[in-house]
Amino acid sequence: MSEIHESVGYLLAQLCKSHRYQADVGLNAMGLHVGQEMILARLWEEDGLSQSQLAGALCVEPPTVTKMLTRMERGGLVERRADAADARVSRVYLTDTSRNLHTHVNAAWGSLETNMLRGFDPDEQLVLRNLLQRLLANLAAE
Repeated sequence: MSEIHESVGYLLAQLCKSHRYQADVGLNAMGLHVGQEMILARLWEEDGLSQSQLAGALCVEPPTVTKMLTRMERGGLVERRADAADARVSRVYLTDTSRNLHTHVNAAWGSLETNMLRGFDPDEQLVLRNLLQRLLANLAAE
């Protein structure tokens, strides 16, 4: 392949940029910034995770999570508390505000997913998910 813009990687990068923009539009309407919904999603599954657990789950560096949590804490979305057994560990908890966003965030992501997959039949959607999972696994193995 001679041109970058003809590569799968280029198309994926463009897709990610477009997806991020569309997600940002939907999330901003709820007072969220892209990425914050990922932290909330993990906490909706298991409230009270440590900052390092969140960083690991999101595959980002701990300082990135710290910066995001500071902003979210100022916005009343989360609160951090020292771990009862180890005061060096900071645990993150949902607030009533962020608990109430669960349905709205899921609806926004569902709408984005529906829009993105418009015109794909269920079999094509399954193939696409499998291919993307394989691509991700290939890169994670590096």
